[in-house]
Amino acid sequence: MKKKMLITAALLLLMVVCFAAVADLTGTWVGKVKLPEADAGSNDFSLRYVFKVDSDTLTGTAHMPQGEVNITDGMINGNEFSFNVPVPNGNAPHTGKFYGDSIVLHIVYKGEHLQTTLKRE
Repeated sequence: MKKKMLITAALLLLMVVCFAAVADLTGTWVGKVKLPEADAGSNDFSLRYVFKVDSDTLTGTAHMPQGEVNITDGMINGNEFSFNVPVPNGNAPHTGKFYGDSIVLHIVYKGEHLQTTLKRE
């Protein structure tokens, strides 16, 4: 009986820790990504996202030179997450993994696969 109670308590504690880690994704994250083709002499593109977590749903905004856009289809599964950013002629799917103090983000933009690391602002 004690063994079952200890296992149950350990599982509950693990769930609480997982939810606490995901909740930390909420906030502003910044970084740069290298684009495959040179754009006006530089292929570095600044990224800024503001995320809000509600259970397993991710909402927020992506800040681009053209302005701020709402992210769509945001989902969270443990420390992994995904969302879309509306871009001209479609969406740019994003998938990422949250590491507490950083995010590794994979972006598909115009058929190109890009990867970057974001830090909390």
